[in-house]
Amino acid sequence: MLPSDLLIKTLTAHAGTKVREVFEECLRARVQSMPYCDDTGVVRGRITLKNVINRSIVPEYMAELALVLGSDMSAFEDMEERTRMVLELEIEPYVQEPHAAIDSTTPLMKALAVMEHYDTSYLFVVDQGRYQGTLTVPGIAAWMMRVDDQ
Repeated sequence: MLPSDLLIKTLTAHAGTKVREVFEECLRARVQSMPYCDDTGVVRGRITLKNVINRSIVPEYMAELALVLGSDMSAFEDMEERTRMVLELEIEPYVQEPHAAIDSTTPLMKALAVMEHYDTSYLFVVDQGRYQGTLTVPGIAAWMMRVDDQ
C-alpha cells in the first residue's frame, strides 16, 4: 500500500477548463500533468505541460528541424503574444489518452516498476475511476529522505 503522504493532491481539469488554470495548478502542486475528468469525476485523459507547450507554441515542422535551425527566429510570431492567447484557450484540444495509473492499494515497489515500464516520472492514483492524487519520482525521493531522517 502506498504511504498516504506520497500522494500529491491536485485539482482536475474538466470541460471548459482554461490552459491558464491547468498551468497554475501544475505549478502550484509542482507536477507536470493533471487528469482530465468527465462530469461524473471519472478520469478520461490527461493534460501535460509539455504537450500544451509543444502543440501550441512550437510548430511541428520546427521540432523536426530543431537541430538544424539557426538562431534567427525573427520570421516567427511574437512569443509573448502567442503565450497570452494560448493561456486563454480551453484545454480540450490538448487532452491526451489516460496515463498509466495505479490504485491506492498498490505497493510502492510495484508503482516504481510501473513507472519504469512506462518510462515515466509520475503516475495518477485512481480508485474505481476516481482520481486520488499523483505519485512522482521527486515525491518518492522526498519520502525516502524523510524515512532516512527517522
